[in-house]
Amino acid sequence: MKRSDVLFVVGFSAEAALLPPDARVICAAANPARLDALLAEEQPAALLSFGIAGALDPGLTPGALIAASAVVAGHAMATDATWTRAIAAATGARIAPIAGSDSLVPDAAAKTSLMAATGAAAVDMESQVVARHARRLGVPFAVLRAIADTADEAIPRAAANGLDAAGNPAPWQVMRGLLRRPQDLPGVIRLARRSRAALSALADAAPRIPLP
Repeated sequence: MKRSDVLFVVGFSAEAALLPPDARVICAAANPARLDALLAEEQPAALLSFGIAGALDPGLTPGALIAASAVVAGHAMATDATWTRAIAAATGARIAPIAGSDSLVPDAAAKTSLMAATGAAAVDMESQVVARHARRLGVPFAVLRAIADTADEAIPRAAANGLDAAGNPAPWQVMRGLLRRPQDLPGVIRLARRSRAALSALADAAPRIPLP
């Protein structure tokens, strides 16, 4: 299989920028409904969900890589086992389930509850949509995610609207949020730092991702 046969799905533009220039990429802009509509128009030979994730497992630290064994969203949707093992071997990622969510999981209590309900190590907003479309098309799919926020951290409300409709950073939206909630500033700074650690791990892994 050629790289052009694989459709890479990311949440925002900084993740897309880490992939090889010949990669086919869809950017969901942290909008699962938009991603669902975009994928309905595609017919790739394989799908890969790539980007950052939030930790549910308290043992995961920023930059840790997860190759999902399954995506859990109501029920478990298994990834392609052979491809997942190859990704883990090439990148050093841990193989574990990942949960899907239609929205940000905002705080430690919600993360603890989601881990208890799903058994997942991490959560993201794109992988469940990827899994559903892979099943519809009958093609293999895999997930490679790097941890940004840890299991005991809340997502600052001021950072919740940090992307524009194209998945690019929207600093003025964050600034407006901080004007309303200045107490979120330390959390925004911490999240930015930990997101950089996750993106650095993904940048190192991206050239080593094997094809199915």
